[in-house]
Amino acid sequence: MRMPTQPAKGYRRLFPSLMALVQFEAVARLQSFTEAAAELGVTQAAVSKQIKMLEESVGAALFVRQYRSIALTHEGKALSVAMSGALQGIASVYDELAQGHFEQEIILASTAALTHFWLLPNLATLRAMNPAIKLRLTTQMFNADLRRNEFDVAVRWGHGQWQDGTSIFLFKDEAFPVCSPAWLAAHPQPITTENLASQPLIDYDATSEDWMNWDKWFKHLGFHRPRLNCSLRCTLFNDAVQAALHGQGITLGWRALIQDDLAAGRLVRITQATVQPSESYYAVIAPGNENRPVVQTLLQWIRQGLD
Repeated sequence: MRMPTQPAKGYRRLFPSLMALVQFEAVARLQSFTEAAAELGVTQAAVSKQIKMLEESVGAALFVRQYRSIALTHEGKALSVAMSGALQGIASVYDELAQGHFEQEIILASTAALTHFWLLPNLATLRAMNPAIKLRLTTQMFNADLRRNEFDVAVRWGHGQWQDGTSIFLFKDEAFPVCSPAWLAAHPQPITTENLASQPLIDYDATSEDWMNWDKWFKHLGFHRPRLNCSLRCTLFNDAVQAALHGQGITLGWRALIQDDLAAGRLVRITQATVQPSESYYAVIAPGNENRPVVQTLLQWIRQGLD
């Protein structure tokens, strides 16, 4: 016997008040009933009433009321994360619609190295995949919190365990010694790890994402030396590669970033020794952007170019 189809529940039947959820999001974000009331243009008493009604509806306290302060409970944190992502997604689309058209702009945060060596040289491929896309690139020295709604996607190096967005694995990378053909022609090629350590090395500072420098690279190979022969130290990886291209010595090259220089013969590998760290590149998608078609196009572009 065929059972009658149950009518789907509308969101209005599930939630006691959408306004209560909006006010909860403001209180959770600002950590203050007073500031939330001022932002929403209502009284503090009205906000307190809505939050109390919401707590009674879910059957759990959402805030711990302390002397002159409040804190989210475990249940409150769960609802706050869901509300923040949902409202940011709605606000992003509404803002684009309010301008009269749905723009396909995407704000991408990346390191200076990835922007310089890969993203900018390959923009033509992205344009071919989606001619209407509008890309805004921003360089990050430190990982900004995506929940602040400043970026749509961030490309990061690490283990993929971040709490401010959805992490999508992109690719792994490896580091090995490289120099210019001119430098190699003028110097004996290092055969052993010890030979390499005595050569004029171009080093760079480990970034906030803990990139591997020469000291860590040699330690991964089991080689320990009190002092390496670093003839030049740079703050940025970009500058270290430029110094190597101009024949100043040997630097560590990351395969994904210098593949064009290797293919064109501007840089050459010194040895076959290589280190592949446990970290990888990830695309971290800000809450509310996971299902945007333009974001999926961006991910496809990055994967396609770095396979």
